[in-house]
Amino acid sequence: MAAPINDMFSFCVEPSRVCSYVEVRPVDKIKGKGLFAKKIIWKGETIFVERPLVCAQFLWNAKYNYRACEYCLRSLETAEENARRLSGLPSLLLPHPEQCLVQPERHLPCLQCQVVYCSSECRQAALEQYHKVLCMGPSREDPEHPLNKLQEAWRSIHYPPETCSIMLMARMVASVKQARDKGHWLNLFSQFCSRTANEEEEIAHKLLGEKFQGQLVLLRSLFATALYDDNLSRWFTPEGFRSLFSLVGTNGQGIGTSSLSQWVHGCDALELPAQQREQLDAFIDQLYKDIEKETGDFLNCEGSGLYLLQSSCNHSCLPNAEASFPENNFFLHLTALSDIRPGEEICISYLDCCQRERSRHSRLKILRENYLFTCSCPKCATQMDEPDVTSEEEEEDEAEGDVEGDELEDEMTDV
Repeated sequence: MAAPINDMFSFCVEPSRVCSYVEVRPVDKIKGKGLFAKKIIWKGETIFVERPLVCAQFLWNAKYNYRACEYCLRSLETAEENARRLSGLPSLLLPHPEQCLVQPERHLPCLQCQVVYCSSECRQAALEQYHKVLCMGPSREDPEHPLNKLQEAWRSIHYPPETCSIMLMARMVASVKQARDKGHWLNLFSQFCSRTANEEEEIAHKLLGEKFQGQLVLLRSLFATALYDDNLSRWFTPEGFRSLFSLVGTNGQGIGTSSLSQWVHGCDALELPAQQREQLDAFIDQLYKDIEKETGDFLNCEGSGLYLLQSSCNHSCLPNAEASFPENNFFLHLTALSDIRPGEEICISYLDCCQRERSRHSRLKILRENYLFTCSCPKCATQMDEPDVTSEEEEEDEAEGDVEGDELEDEMTDV
């Protein structure tokens, strides 16, 4: 029987709304639990809004000067500052600056280590949950500090594009270490699947194989030096660390925030005369062309978080719901992509839009390596008789991966 939804999710989601809309139920040994509708949910309706137990900005993303609140990942750059950096045009001026919702006057640093928050509320929340343990004080720039050594090792192992961060694990540890009720936090984290392998189908997580053992041993050693705690000793054993690694790898939800994107959405909603609308749209189109030329596809402040309720959503290659971050921070909005009937399972896609268009064989390969299951959704079922042909895009990726593999030898490049 599933745990009472009020008790389990009250930390992250407004309980009465969750109870009236959805329920968590057991599914099977492979999927574990699933999220099901309790009432009709209409296409376009927000199913719930959830904040993560912990989240963290990707380390390379921060290294490349994407400035985000240390707690909620809200972009700290104004839309104009963001556009200037991404386009390489330092004198660029954005029209309609009132559509930028960033408030630099509210930004505050930690008084000890100078990491920046978007507000006093975020600074206080971080301090109360985990930052007392992770604050490096005046040693923030010291490469010999144990946390800096851990982060540098992660960057040298996990090149962009990132899909996870060692700091997500660090904040899990720090949250437990700081908590008065350590059992409460341990119970919350225990709700996430942390299998390192699917024994029934003989699938192992792709980064827990033999060729990555050296990197995992190094990370575990540095992780323990920086954060060891007797109350969490099992997380620092070889098998416990592998489970923790698998937990963040399979449950981490990507978070993307952008003050520029928020400004564009604001501009799109403006009621303007036809000529002004045409001029504004042309300006925005040219801006994105300039950004693509200068920066490429990496536009957002990016990180990942652990969302307790969202993690109950199973995968489908034809999802009926999707997650988004319209508030430009870590608040996840789950929205219905189609009408969902009472009793119907609410599914999201673990694949991005491009990956969902690949062949069934390619989709299954990604899902098996990263999430340890073989998909049997309606789309995969209807394509069951198709030959196991790899998508052209997948073949190109594999070819690129072979080149990178020759250059980087056995280094990890993805989670």
